[in-house]
Amino acid sequence: MTNLQPQDELPPYVESVLDLTERIPPGRVMTYGDVAEYLGRGGPRQVGRVMALYGSGVPWWRVVRADGRPLPGHEHRALPEYRTEGTPLKLVGGEPRVDLRQARWDGNPGPEPRG
Repeated sequence: MTNLQPQDELPPYVESVLDLTERIPPGRVMTYGDVAEYLGRGGPRQVGRVMALYGSGVPWWRVVRADGRPLPGHEHRALPEYRTEGTPLKLVGGEPRVDLRQARWDGNPGPEPRG
């Protein structure tokens, strides 16, 4: 983890990745590649690097690998978050993964709630 102080300014790309991650709705996910594509710059590795260094303050479990697995080594912390949020899961080889067909978010905020 980095030693950022509150007054430290993050690079614009880092801010963009973190902002998008915060906007992913509960129960939905984007892959590292989805995030890069949505932002129109960087790639999955760059997004992964941002999440590894700066992602602890955002819902990091909502950004997954292309196969539906969460950040390697953090599966035990992600699974309770998925269950709490109702994220669709499936078993692959006995291992729970996010069901991307159901949970993938395209970045569209969707219709405004009626009220």
